[in-house]
Amino acid sequence: MTTRTMETVDREICNVIQSDFPLVDRPFLKIAEGLGITEDEVMERIIELKRRNVVRQIGAIFDTRRLGYKTTLVAMRIPEDNLDAAAQIVNKHPGVSHNYARNGRFNLWFTLAVSPFEDLDETLEKMAKDTDAEATRKMPTIRFFKIGVNFDMVKQESDATNYFKPDEPVEAKKDAPKVDEDWNTAQALTDFDIAFVRELQEDLPITAEPFKDICGELGLDMAGLVAHADDMVGRKLMRRFSAVLHHRRAGFAANAMGVWNVPEERSEEVGNIMAQSRSVTHCYERPRFPDWKYSHFTMLHATSQEGCEELPKEISDATGITDYQLLYSSREYKKTRVRYFVDE
Repeated sequence: MTTRTMETVDREICNVIQSDFPLVDRPFLKIAEGLGITEDEVMERIIELKRRNVVRQIGAIFDTRRLGYKTTLVAMRIPEDNLDAAAQIVNKHPGVSHNYARNGRFNLWFTLAVSPFEDLDETLEKMAKDTDAEATRKMPTIRFFKIGVNFDMVKQESDATNYFKPDEPVEAKKDAPKVDEDWNTAQALTDFDIAFVRELQEDLPITAEPFKDICGELGLDMAGLVAHADDMVGRKLMRRFSAVLHHRRAGFAANAMGVWNVPEERSEEVGNIMAQSRSVTHCYERPRFPDWKYSHFTMLHATSQEGCEELPKEISDATGITDYQLLYSSREYKKTRVRYFVDE
C-alpha cells in the first residue's frame, strides 16, 4: 500500500490518528462518525495500514529529557564493509530509537537515550569499541527549536505547523520564543506516573474499547485516564497521544537531514526562522568539531528527492545561510520509540 494506491479514506484516517486521536472509550467509533463510515471499517483499515507498516504504532509520546533520560545524537564513521554489522550492534541498545546510514563524512547516525541510572559516555564508549568505529561524535542538543512530526496525507506534504500561525508576521517569527527554558530539565515523577508511562507507551490494540485493559491495570476509569493524561501534558511530560507513520511507506520517500553552518551570533534568530517551515519536523543546534563545522540540524521530508532539494533552498533564501549539506538516509536500520522504565 503506497501513497498512490491508498484510498482517500485511508489518508483521512491517517491524518486524524496522527493529530487528534480521541481519548474516549470507543475512539474508533468517534473517528468513524467524523468520517461517515462504520467503526468496523475504521478498525479494519487501521489493521491493514499497520500490516503494511504505513502506521507504525499508536500510543503516547513522552518527553525523553523531562522523564530524566539523557539523550544525544551520535555520528559514527564506520568502514563500509562493516556498516551493516555495526548498525546491528548499535540497535541492540533499547535506547536507540532511530538509526540510519547516511551519505557524507559520517555514515552511521543514531539517537541514543539512557536511563537516569546509566552513564551516557560509558555507553557510547562501549558502542564505539564494539563497532570498531573509526570516529565517533556525540552531538547533544545545545538549543532546541522544534519537534513536530506530522504529515498531511491528503495533500501529500509535511505539515509540521505547531509553532506559528500562518498569518503571523516574519518579524514575530524571528524573535518569538518557541521552546520552554526547562526543556532539558528532568521533572519529578511519582510511582503512578511511571506506571502510567509504562502502560500508555505500548502500542494500542485495535479493538472497540482499546483503553479498557489499560484502565484496569492502572485502576482508573476512562475519565481518570484522560485526567492524568491531561495532567502529564500540562506538566510537559507527555506531548500527545497519536499514531506514528512510516514516512516512506506513507509516500514521503525522501528523507534528508539538512546540516547548516550558522554564525554563532545568529544561532537563535536562524533557528527560529528554520522552525517555521512546514517541511521541517525537527530543528536543533548541536556542537561543532574540528572536522564538523555544521551547527544547525533540520529534518526534511518530501514525496520525492527533487521536492526535498527545493526545501533547503527556501530555508537558505529565508535565512541567508548558504553553507549547508543534505545528508540522505540510504538505509533505515531502526526506527521506533524509546520504551521507558522497562527491564533492558
